[in-house]
Amino acid sequence: MAREQELERCEFQFVHEDVVNAVQGQMPKDEVLYDLAELFKVFGDSTRIKILYALFEAELCVCDIAQLLGVTQTAVSHQLRVLKNNKLVKFRREGKNIFYSLADDHVRSIINQGIEHVEE
Repeated sequence: MAREQELERCEFQFVHEDVVNAVQGQMPKDEVLYDLAELFKVFGDSTRIKILYALFEAELCVCDIAQLLGVTQTAVSHQLRVLKNNKLVKFRREGKNIFYSLADDHVRSIINQGIEHVEE
């Protein structure tokens, strides 16, 4: 452990203030970074990822998604609520049916980049 701590320290106690200041000037506000971290937490559940991936292919209702994933409608509804609250899915009504789809192309891009990353 002591050896690991040695490796993490700078060899010289010199801060490159110009670099630190330049990076600090580019950092988003803490609130934005907090919101980003919260968004990425949403992607931390495999059921939600499966729902998003299914919505790549088609607009689906809760019953369709439950059948496709082999989970209960209640479980799907709960996960869709999380996805909706985080602006990842949208819905439309058609009579008594509610159909879900991806909120926008950003969601598709995030998932596609994640898949590319894990398949490298």
